[in-house]
Amino acid sequence: MEEVRHRLNETDSRIAAAMLAAPRASWRTVGRVLGISERTVVRRAAPLFHDGTLRATAVRNPASFPDLIPVALRIRCRPDRIAAIAATLARRPDTVWVDVLGGGDEISAVLFLDGPAARNALLLRDLPATPAVRSWTSHVLLRVFPAGFDWSAGLLTPAELTGLRTGPGAEPLPVSPLPVDQQLIAALVEDGRASYTELARRAGTTALTARRRLEALADGHVIRLATEIDLAVLGVHAEAFLWITVAPGALEETGRRLSRHAQVRFTAATTGPAHLLVAVAAADLNALYLFLTDTVGALAHITGIDVTPILTSVKRTGLVRPGSL
Repeated sequence: MEEVRHRLNETDSRIAAAMLAAPRASWRTVGRVLGISERTVVRRAAPLFHDGTLRATAVRNPASFPDLIPVALRIRCRPDRIAAIAATLARRPDTVWVDVLGGGDEISAVLFLDGPAARNALLLRDLPATPAVRSWTSHVLLRVFPAGFDWSAGLLTPAELTGLRTGPGAEPLPVSPLPVDQQLIAALVEDGRASYTELARRAGTTALTARRRLEALADGHVIRLATEIDLAVLGVHAEAFLWITVAPGALEETGRRLSRHAQVRFTAATTGPAHLLVAVAAADLNALYLFLTDTVGALAHITGIDVTPILTSVKRTGLVRPGSL
């Protein structure tokens, strides 16, 4: 893979933000929403995908796949082995995220495990058999709040985000699985912006069917289309996970409110001593501090918070970061 570019101008950044918010938006739609020509969008965006600055994929929604067990792990290990352990986790096809946390001896990982046997193999066999692993905690993700799925690093206005939306909104539409969906999802995981012709070839169907099924899967929240980028090139220099304790009766309301914030890219309700896992992406440490004091601090039902800064990201949305370790 070619070296990922590290500098984007304002137009590049806004195009990238549009791809984050609407991963399969047409070049024409992006141009119309951003007020630039379709030709400019193609000329600027194509190199970003070609050199790996932007990478399109899809992630299955565990709520639509009953056999999947979504687990968040916090793993403490020997600092001199943390890179090797993070790389090993990233190579697993069932890991969605792998991040090294700020202390340098802890890894956070989100996995979609294929049933109880896979969960038990990881927690009762693989981790205990790794000498460099000192301890770990496991938390099941009970619900992922979808409001943050059109996150744009704060680079787009609410009106622009509305212009990019093509689906029915936050409420999913009922979807009955079809045999073609498995191959279609596998193709989207590899390339979330593959043409309908290519998707049809991979799934053994027609381009029209591929388009209809993709729209049904996305609108029904069976899958989440996603675009991956190193957030530093968009001006994000302070990322952290927040493990938040909240009164049970206010869990849904608090999760939804946080998931709608411009600096929040992921929110989930979890098992364990904390009730919410929130991923925050801020411009700098001062912006992160203000988020904690002004946004989190204003929520009356929050009773505790554990802030864990992210040192480096090894894998995001199922894609290994180039040169991450």
